[in-house]
Amino acid sequence: MIKKGMELEVIVEEAKFPNMGIVNTEAGELRIKGGVKGEKLLIRVSRKKQDYLEGKIIEVLEKSPLEIKAKCPHFGKCGGCTYQDMDYDTELEYKKEQVENLFKESSLKLNIKGIVGSPNVEDYRNKMEFTFGDEYKDGPIALGMHRKGKFYEIENVEHCNIADDDFTDILMGVLNYFKGTDLTFYNKRHHKGGLRNLVIRKSLSRNEILVNLVTTTQEKVNIEEFKDLLLDLELDGKIVGILHTLNDSVSDAIKVDKLETLWGQDFIVEEICGLKFKISPFSFFQTNTLAAEKLYTMTQDLIGNIDDLTVFDLYSGTGTIAQIMAKVAKEVVAIEIVEEAVEMARENAKINNLNNIEFIAGDMFKVIGDIDKKPDLIVIDPPRPGLEKAIDKIIAFNPKTFIYVSCNPKTMLKDLEKFSEAGYKIGDIQLVDQFPRTPHCEAMVRIER
Repeated sequence: MIKKGMELEVIVEEAKFPNMGIVNTEAGELRIKGGVKGEKLLIRVSRKKQDYLEGKIIEVLEKSPLEIKAKCPHFGKCGGCTYQDMDYDTELEYKKEQVENLFKESSLKLNIKGIVGSPNVEDYRNKMEFTFGDEYKDGPIALGMHRKGKFYEIENVEHCNIADDDFTDILMGVLNYFKGTDLTFYNKRHHKGGLRNLVIRKSLSRNEILVNLVTTTQEKVNIEEFKDLLLDLELDGKIVGILHTLNDSVSDAIKVDKLETLWGQDFIVEEICGLKFKISPFSFFQTNTLAAEKLYTMTQDLIGNIDDLTVFDLYSGTGTIAQIMAKVAKEVVAIEIVEEAVEMARENAKINNLNNIEFIAGDMFKVIGDIDKKPDLIVIDPPRPGLEKAIDKIIAFNPKTFIYVSCNPKTMLKDLEKFSEAGYKIGDIQLVDQFPRTPHCEAMVRIER
């Protein structure tokens, strides 16, 4: 009899999204977060549920045949990546297999057409959010990513495999500067200290860089010195803006009490699919520019000819998909809950000379019932939780076609079952890898009445 707290030696038999190793036991399915197919593990049973068990890895006894030597020296310590120790073709097939195994649990007969890889696998991120902390309790100040499985400890990531090289140079310059001051990092245990985060964004098309230092009001940064150290760095790109965000919230998420522009401008400009997009410090924009362009091009192909159609773009963010569609559609209605994103979307539409888009700011569930237009096609790109309570109102529009783009196949599956119950036919699902070296991938599908 397998009990909670029991230690077992197991070999991972299969994988399910996201990055869950599966072992079949006499007591049912055992799910191990992070377990790779083929690995031999020593695990501890951490939870026993009605129809499955959960286990935590104590030790990797034997590596999987799928694994190779990781290129990144931080892999295993940094919590940012999952598959640095796989070659990319193996990683793609492994992600596809995970989604296939997830979809097998559904009553729907879903077909995965394939998975499209990212044009760039290394140095692909156009945004990084680094955290100040210590490498270990009472250790020296660090600036980087949270350590794997740790909430407080930070791994210095001077050789990050997925971040732009300019990000690394900026990170090390900032870290070395603050090591020479008496400023302290914000201690999340005691809620004391000044330095919280360093957020860097870069546009691929224009090589523009935006640097945002996040601190509390408890300690004062020498703004002139900080600005000068950044502008003196030798970078491939060009810093066009230096910002300072004041955040006294106890939450680990970055919240803005006050945003100051220390130098230059408070945005960068990216060009994608022939359109220009201003990106502000906290705008949502896909973190992999080249893969995003591929995703949007594939979305256009999936949509087809819409020159005489009214199209809705739900969860539109800064309106990237809405504006791509507006180039060829009769009219577009875009809905987004984040007011700042909507304001930026309206500004971008003006820059791109698009006057056939109506942008609506508000909660999807609340505002969707007030729209009096009838959509021919609805594009949905929801956040990770999926459509949730808004799904019935969305389906009630009864368009001929939905295009569903998802960053979470798990919640997508739940939503697709609702579409099927409403009489819609689910097409072939195409996976797109927007996030190499992580367990995440995008999925897209055409849904027809």
